[in-house]
Amino acid sequence: MKPPKDLEKYQEHYDEKKFGAKLPKVARKAGSKLVYAVLLLYYVLRSKAVSNADKAKIYGALGYFLLPLDILPDFIPMAGYTDDLTAVIWALHTVWKNITPEIKAQAAAKTAQWFGDFDQAAADEQLGK
Repeated sequence: MKPPKDLEKYQEHYDEKKFGAKLPKVARKAGSKLVYAVLLLYYVLRSKAVSNADKAKIYGALGYFLLPLDILPDFIPMAGYTDDLTAVIWALHTVWKNITPEIKAQAAAKTAQWFGDFDQAAADEQLGK
């Protein structure tokens, strides 16, 4: 799986307030799998155990997610978040060793808040870990 070209350059687009405002607005359109994956990155980013190199990858993926006009603009039905998902999953795979059961539980609980019944084990399996 290849991330969008030069993913780390998108870290300049990450902003905590924009992230907090965008995620609840787009959750239904983006889908529970992408929301859970984004939340995993968000919570692992807040961990002290993450290296600066890994943080740069996470900031890049989350910054890319925040951009409304990227390779596939988010407003395109059924395809708009495909490139975002690719970037997020790539970042997840590079930092998976830092994702603790507590981080998974936090992300799953927040995802369940927005989507109701959420199967964390199935989501983890789909995300490849």
